[in-house]
Formats: sequence, structure tokens, C-alpha cells
Amino acid sequence: MSPDFPPGPPDPRRKPPSSFDASRQPASPRSYGKQRSSGNFRPRDPESAALIIGWHPIMEALDAGKEFQRVLIQRDEKSDRTVALLKQLRELEIPVQRVPREKMDRITQKNHQGLVAFLSPITFQPLEELISRAYESGKPPFFVALDGVTDVRNLGAIARTAECFGATALIIPASGVAPIQEDAIKSSSGALLRLPVARTSSMSEAMQTLIANGIKLVALSEKAAQPIHETPLPLPLCLILGDEEKGISSDVFHKCEMQVNLPMTGKTGSLNVSVAAGIALSHIALWKLRENGGLE
Repeated sequence: MSPDFPPGPPDPRRKPPSSFDASRQPASPRSYGKQRSSGNFRPRDPESAALIIGWHPIMEALDAGKEFQRVLIQRDEKSDRTVALLKQLRELEIPVQRVPREKMDRITQKNHQGLVAFLSPITFQPLEELISRAYESGKPPFFVALDGVTDVRNLGAIARTAECFGATALIIPASGVAPIQEDAIKSSSGALLRLPVARTSSMSEAMQTLIANGIKLVALSEKAAQPIHETPLPLPLCLILGDEEKGISSDVFHKCEMQVNLPMTGKTGSLNVSVAAGIALSHIALWKLRENGGLE
């Protein structure tokens, strides 16, 4: 550049140099990249969710108190140690699947000995403790429970919305629901690393615990007769969502104190479960504002 022409202002399209100090930029309290501190996850990258192969490594992980996502056992494995392991896994409420050897061989080419386990990228928390902590904090409990949501992206999207609207925790059954793994965490924009998750042996058991602690069960279903916008939804409550195809199971639906629907006027038969969850959670958030005097 000629010395007769002084340099102009920097081009805003250019990327900052490598010495750019990110700490000088204004922080956003809802930044997706920044994960708030929580007891919901161990200090490791969720991308490193581990596969454990064979009897000795899996037994050592159990003895060490590692958090398991699920355990796969070869279908024809019926030895005494398999029976003992199944009993231990049931007591720990760890999901188990009996699968053919061909599936095990597709997962790994190593000598799996008929046993493969997946570690969980999050630490599950007892439902009773989450309820106690919520009451002790002075905030009425507000849970979201999933009765059979099997798509990991829907699970992640629901967790993201629940965390944004201030849910106490997410409740999932040990089986019949999408696993919480890397894709679910990505779909949640990291919310699954901040929102506590309780995993229970069955939805029926979780419902009994919630009712015993004075928490109202609200089923969101197209089978319900009461429109959600006409229904008072004061806390404490638990919003229950069903699976993508069949919705909430009949047993769970009829055990809920309240059943509400989302009134629709279009020709499309139903909403995606994560979209429906977002609409319902926004209604509950409005009720919270009304109760706190923040909305006339």
C-alpha cells in the first residue's frame, strides 16, 4: 500500500486474528456454548460415551459405580453368572436388552463374551431427592415425564424446551424410551447436561412417588377433552408426554389427575411430540407468571 494512502478501517467481514480475546466479548446468560454448573453430569466430554466389552471390564465398571446407559446380553446366555448379573442390573435400574449374537457382532468385532455395555454421558439422579431439593429450595416442583418417546432428537428437543422453561427435572423410564446419548445431547443444545434426569424402573412407580409428594399429574394427549388454554395449571405438577405413534399409554393416561389437549383447527392430524411439548410448557410458564403476579 502506498504511504500516501493511510490504512482505512478494518474490514468487518474479516475473522479476528488468533490472538483474539474472547473474554472481552459480552457474555450471554443463555449462551448455548456455555454450560452452567450442575450435578447432572460427570466432568467429561459427552462425545466420549464409552463402549465396554466383556465380563471382567463390565463387572469392574459396576463395582466402580459407573453410570450405565444400557447393557446388552446375548440372548442364549443363561449361565449362573448371567442370572446373577441380571438381578444386579435390575436392582440398579439399569436397562437390559437380550439380543442375538449377530447384533453383538455388528457392534464390535472383539471377543465380547456375549456381553456389551454402554456408559451414560450423564449421571441419573433419584426422583425422591429431586423432589426434596425442589421443595427445600422454596420452588414448587415442575417435572416433565416421557412415557415412551423413542426418537433421540425428540427427547433432546423436549429436554431443551423443559430446561428453558425452568423444569425441575426430566423423568424417563428405564425401558421403552430413547437412550440419552450424543445425538440426544446435541439435539438438546447441551440442556441434558444441565437439566437433572431421573430414571425409574417404570412410569407407574414414578407416578406413585409424584402423587405421594403432592405433585399433580397432567397428561398431554389428543385423546383428552379439556383444552389446555382453558385449564388452570398451577404448580407443583408433572407434565406427561407420550410416544410419537401411540401417545400416552392407556394405563398412564387414566392415572393422571388431569388430561389436556392442544386445540387444533387444521387438517393435519397431530403435532410432533417435541412441538406439542413446547406449546404446553409455554402455557405452564404463563400460569407460573400469573401466580407470581407477573402477568395480569
